[in-house]
Amino acid sequence: MTMLANDMLTTVRQGLSQQVRGRRGRTTDPAWANRMLLLKADEKLSERGQHRLAGVFAADDPTGSLQVAWQIKEQLRTLLNTGSLEAAAAAKTALADLVERAAMPEANRLYRTVCRWWAEIEVLIVTGATTAKVEANNTAIKHIKRTARGYRNPDNYKSRILLRSAARMAA
Repeated sequence: MTMLANDMLTTVRQGLSQQVRGRRGRTTDPAWANRMLLLKADEKLSERGQHRLAGVFAADDPTGSLQVAWQIKEQLRTLLNTGSLEAAAAAKTALADLVERAAMPEANRLYRTVCRWWAEIEVLIVTGATTAKVEANNTAIKHIKRTARGYRNPDNYKSRILLRSAARMAA
């Protein structure tokens, strides 16, 4: 979900650059130069980083849409880091208010995705369980598949995957 929020923020930043300047961002543009700062978690920003971020919003965000998109991203992160369902419901309400005030298609799409996945988000909040290990294994298997192009026998391919998994577990 955080990745989707970051993608939403990037899309807004790029669209704002096209709207204001009629071109892609350049290193001289504050929003482009500090694009990684926009994606960083608020609590991980240093005082200097917060000052630079405020400068980006002041200098390169005449419509205020970039700042609102950043606030939506941070509110989604707050929602995902809550410890109870009540706090998550309150954070979801705050997110809905931000999205409604923003009136941006990118934010609406993100909120629809949150609503669609709400049952899974509740499970994450209650249990703290994620699919990270499964996703990591799937990525490793895909990497093996890319590098093992010569395997025509499915049993050899399966053996290669199992050997790679065993080597990762032993290390």
